Amino acid sequence: MNKTIRRASVFALLLVFALLVRATWVQFYEGRALADDQHNRRNAIQTYAEPLGNIVVAGRAVTGSAVTEDSDLEYRRTYTNGPLYAAVTGYASQAYAPTQLEGIYADLLNGTDTRLKTVLDTLTNKRADPGTVVTTIDPDVQKAAYDALGDTKGGAVAIDPRTGRILAAVSTPSYDPSTLTDANTAGSAWKRLNADPDKPLTNRALRQPLPPGSTFKLVVAAAALEDGLYSSVDEPTVSPSPYTLPGTVTPLRNESASAPCTNASIRVALQYSCNTVFAKMAVDLGQDKVRATAEKFGFNDRALDVPVRAYTSVYPTGMDRAQTALSGIGQFDVTATPLQMAMVSAALADDGELVTPHLVDRITDAGGDTLEDYDDGARTTRIVSSRTAAQLRSAMQTVVEEGTGTNARIAGVGVTVGGKTGTAQHGENNSKTPYAWFTSYATSGDKQVAVAVMVEQSDAARSEVSGNGLAAPVARAMMKAALQ
Repeated sequence: MNKTIRRASVFALLLVFALLVRATWVQFYEGRALADDQHNRRNAIQTYAEPLGNIVVAGRAVTGSAVTEDSDLEYRRTYTNGPLYAAVTGYASQAYAPTQLEGIYADLLNGTDTRLKTVLDTLTNKRADPGTVVTTIDPDVQKAAYDALGDTKGGAVAIDPRTGRILAAVSTPSYDPSTLTDANTAGSAWKRLNADPDKPLTNRALRQPLPPGSTFKLVVAAAALEDGLYSSVDEPTVSPSPYTLPGTVTPLRNESASAPCTNASIRVALQYSCNTVFAKMAVDLGQDKVRATAEKFGFNDRALDVPVRAYTSVYPTGMDRAQTALSGIGQFDVTATPLQMAMVSAALADDGELVTPHLVDRITDAGGDTLEDYDDGARTTRIVSSRTAAQLRSAMQTVVEEGTGTNARIAGVGVTVGGKTGTAQHGENNSKTPYAWFTSYATSGDKQVAVAVMVEQSDAARSEVSGNGLAAPVARAMMKAALQ
């Protein structure tokens, strides 16, 4: 064979071989990445070719699907009472990645979860009928929280302490997820929501950690009782008022100069929210012991999934003694979400044990058969002793009956309410409107609920911003709804 022809043939064969290798690489190695690429239009076409499965609250779907017009995406997501449940459902959008339960259970709701496939589906490669997400939300408690928060900027969470079921998760101001579902109109809604200074897309119930202020005193009190620093909530403490922060000449004072905070017991210190008592208590314990107790309650947990990933509530490290003192009153770099502070009250309400909080009761296939039961999978952890929990519940009752939390009172025979207020400083030298907090529990007969409310901003005058003034009435409305 002619030498030139032979070389050309070999070169041509090498080119063909290179093309075959490249085609094989794309098909078998890059194929999955290309298929999963968010810009791949075929994925959206497949997802919205059929109605999605639903998210259910108390036996009723709060989601749905509607036929689209003039689009290759045949269906779009719809929501019933969208703003009310937005912090729970999130949104499933033709244009943007899904969030909250819509995102976590996207495969279940669009029928691609392998657990949904029947033998026939596997043989025919047909997409399975979508499944259903059954939530733990109580619609009455959810609505009570949403209505009570009203026009304020804030978040609220209610938990059944015995089961860990999240009965309400509300964030205000909210938004209507339906505005983000249609690819043709979602862009303008997305720009408007992200430009809104009140940040309605932020989930303040689960993902907005802020200084918890005096509600954190419950954690410090628990640490002191568990450590044996004080034997009971009625033993006098060693607490001067004012209290000079260690290593400084800065005096820490109490909100009310007339409050009986000097050497006050834990009960009295919670009743009057004495900063001096808990600041010194944190220093006497040391930051490591306070942190250990805080972490038992859930602080510093970077994987708190309910199943939505909650933002980490933080008790810091590496503090000096003055900073440790400020941490004892929920300031310095201490942060918490409403979910976290509801967990504190839930553990105390349930005799010192914390059941893993969860938003989802179960997920099912199209026929209603359970694929996973989250109530059965809930884990119970001992946080503090039964004795410590009982003492702190008693002290929290004093706060509501005779102290700073009177706006949480619920009239009625057999109703018990305990709580703790918090007003956290905001901005340098408290130059901005403080955050108002309230965390509580209530029991009536065999019913029980734990609640935490945070009001980040409201129209109230600065002098009227307090946990009792703004947050306690919201908690009261939620607890009443839960106990009915």
